[in-house]
Amino acid sequence: MTPGAVDDPRPVPSGADEGPRPEPTVAGPTASGAGPATPGGGSLCSAEHAGWLATPLRRLLHDPRRILAGLAAPGETVVDLGCGPGFFTLPLAEMVGPEGRVVAVDLQPAMLERLRSRAEKAGLAGSIILHACSVDGLGELPPAHAALAFYMVHEVPDVARFLGEVSGALRPGGRFLLVEPRGHVSAGAFAATVSLAEAAGLRRVGAPRVRLSRTTLFAKG
Repeated sequence: MTPGAVDDPRPVPSGADEGPRPEPTVAGPTASGAGPATPGGGSLCSAEHAGWLATPLRRLLHDPRRILAGLAAPGETVVDLGCGPGFFTLPLAEMVGPEGRVVAVDLQPAMLERLRSRAEKAGLAGSIILHACSVDGLGELPPAHAALAFYMVHEVPDVARFLGEVSGALRPGGRFLLVEPRGHVSAGAFAATVSLAEAAGLRRVGAPRVRLSRTTLFAKG
């Protein structure tokens, strides 16, 4: 992501072979190599380096349909936080259907343009809204039934504020799936993130299994 609080409320023109979101790197690993002991503050993956994850191997490792099962339903509004080039955005758009919307949020305009191109090819444009956030916050989001943050919260400079914004965007009972990479995020840092989410009004309701990842599923209220 790169700064730029320019919200693009237009549905993406239709289309997209879905490209996976980048797996970012984290600055300042601990001596154990398990990542920093506190959440947030990691470095961003540039849009220039996002394409290497668009491989069949990525889909074998992280099958979007399996990971997203139960998170979204037809007609719902879902927020894909740190959407990158759309690895999860496009499957979510298929899940919510033409009556639903996926709000694709990213800090880097180049990521959103990659997603726009893929959505045009996949015929999913009418279900996707591009939303450029800023380093200062997510900006105004529509009330959402669900939100996804996959491998991105450790990049956020102020995790408490971020999770407060996520909670504020969710409808009562809304679902939030948090997934972080084990190789970059220590158990302690993830536990701290979960505690911050609970402080923001989200309660733990599950922990779906995702390969090489730490996960928690929350519900609002």
